[in-house]
Amino acid sequence: MIVSKVRRLPVLLISAIAIIMLLWSVNGISAAPAKVSGYQGIPGLVLGEGSPWARIKNPSKGSTKVIGKASNGCISGAKALPKSGKGYVSIRRYRNRYYGHADTISLIKGLGDRLAKHTNRLIMVGDMAQPRGGEMASQHRSHQNGLDVDIWFQLATSQSEAGKADPPTMVAANGLIVNEHWSKYQVFLVKTAAQHPGVDRIFINPAIKRELCKTEKGNRGYLRKLRAWRGHDAHFHVRMRCPNGSPNCEQQPSI
Repeated sequence: MIVSKVRRLPVLLISAIAIIMLLWSVNGISAAPAKVSGYQGIPGLVLGEGSPWARIKNPSKGSTKVIGKASNGCISGAKALPKSGKGYVSIRRYRNRYYGHADTISLIKGLGDRLAKHTNRLIMVGDMAQPRGGEMASQHRSHQNGLDVDIWFQLATSQSEAGKADPPTMVAANGLIVNEHWSKYQVFLVKTAAQHPGVDRIFINPAIKRELCKTEKGNRGYLRKLRAWRGHDAHFHVRMRCPNGSPNCEQQPSI
């Protein structure tokens, strides 16, 4: 009797494994991403090989509307940031991530205009949103609804030199303090952006926020908009408030 039960154990074990594998398959869980052609009626798109949003090359027509939130949203009628302007240059445009709401573009242009009064160097503007927003194929979970923009701390000496090499970190090797690249220009960029009424928050490295909190002797109100976040040592990430005329925009909670 006991011997018979022992002999049945391998059979029971194999059956259990088979049932688990069947449930795994039925529920669509797979180590490899599923490939489905014609996603949502768009011929040629294949799921599992990057975000389908990243394959859309042009914004939609019509008025600009921000939809959803930064980490789960999109934008209709997005505006393209010009390749360059007074005080700024847009880099890595081959990624096709230089679209956004008019408020975001206005912030960039205003920041460049303010900087141009102090130096001939240029702000390097990194990723914004894709032509219709949505999830990107790499690097970002946010930047989906046209209200986010990455601005590099280092200034470019000219348009031709901008973006040729990865800008340096502003944080020392110990991760606790800023390094020799940090200067009055970086302070100016962060402070000016944070004081813009349309800016909701700015993500910066904890060491950089610590430095700003320690050295700011004037109006410290803008410091409340600075969110200490890992990374963000070579660039800072600006997020705008939901704009007027976009009722489906989801404002991020204060905390």
